[in-house]
Amino acid sequence: MLDGKRILLVVSGGIAAYKCPELVRCLRERGSGVRCILTAGGAEFVTALALQAVSEQRVYQDLFSLTDENEMGHIQMSREADVVLVAPATANIIAKMAQGICDDLATTALLATDKPVVIAPAMNVRMWEHAATRANVDTLRQRGVTVIGPEEGDMACGEYGLGRMSEPMDIVGALDGFFRAEAPLHGRRAIVTSGPTFEAIDPVRFIGNRSSGKQGHAIAEALATLGTETILVSGPTKLPDPPGVQVVHVESARQMLEACTDALPADVAVCAAAVSDWRASQEAGSKMKKVPGTPPPPLALVENPDVLAALSQTENRRPALVVGFAAETEDVVANAEGKRSRKGCDWIVANDVSPATGTFDGDSNTVHLVSASGVEDWPTMSKAEVGHRLAARIADFLTKEAS
Repeated sequence: MLDGKRILLVVSGGIAAYKCPELVRCLRERGSGVRCILTAGGAEFVTALALQAVSEQRVYQDLFSLTDENEMGHIQMSREADVVLVAPATANIIAKMAQGICDDLATTALLATDKPVVIAPAMNVRMWEHAATRANVDTLRQRGVTVIGPEEGDMACGEYGLGRMSEPMDIVGALDGFFRAEAPLHGRRAIVTSGPTFEAIDPVRFIGNRSSGKQGHAIAEALATLGTETILVSGPTKLPDPPGVQVVHVESARQMLEACTDALPADVAVCAAAVSDWRASQEAGSKMKKVPGTPPPPLALVENPDVLAALSQTENRRPALVVGFAAETEDVVANAEGKRSRKGCDWIVANDVSPATGTFDGDSNTVHLVSASGVEDWPTMSKAEVGHRLAARIADFLTKEAS
């Protein structure tokens, strides 16, 4: 959910400011862009140079800088972000926010913003428990400000209790949850299959295919950015797990079907995996040896379970929308239409995977969306763009179905 999000980080004057370079790094690893405002107090604990190095963005400090106001004024800065995060949020800046005081760049940007504000408080336990701080925090909550933490633990002053700023990864997780709650598919559940399946012949050899998993992984990530609880059932690939997605790693078609069935019920299932149609009728318990002068052993095959058909025809727990993929080398649309009818799914995303297209291991795809309404021919685009476009169509379908 944080991929592509623009975050304005306000670093105020608490000892926990030393964690902010790590916080910026974690946010950027999730795909967020981070711009920092550093208060005078914050600069006592962390340097602008350190924040600039990890954010790769200029750090802003002075409200009355003619250069800064000309290049990136406080109003523009506060409104170009998707969220304003104050970390650490000291008792002082919380009090100023509650009272509408704007006497420096940070508080002026906070008063000028029209975007959501999130704070991560950090202060001595007595300051956190003081009636004035509690009232100020309650005021901010009533205005829609989200509060992350604080946590209980040892403090720099030697005391113990509530007041420690949440750890960077906990703040990242809370921000991720914040954006999910705002997303159109919040509360929905999606199952996505991806990659190839490997069907063992013996402990060394297997039957497989050339699927890279790039398209399925892109779809899972795109659905997660729209707020779904996404379970990605992935065959063997070389890809990292997408952020914000629960990944179940499998090898065979039978394992993939079992994982998908375990993930039910779901609102949508997208079967993008290239599942092997057949497997060896009997797996050898040890590596089969080549014996010179003798013919190779016969390889008897049996049909694998059909994951797409099984999800499409599941009684009682069938997802509201089941989407299949048809990887074809000829008569792409015609074969996809036939597949949709046979499997009983709602949509089929058809693509040409003949060697000349470079689709299997490439980064782009040309697909056709086949449904009961007809065929949509999509232009060639990146697999990430296909994922986002399909996720948007799924969101539109589920939203209309709910209404």
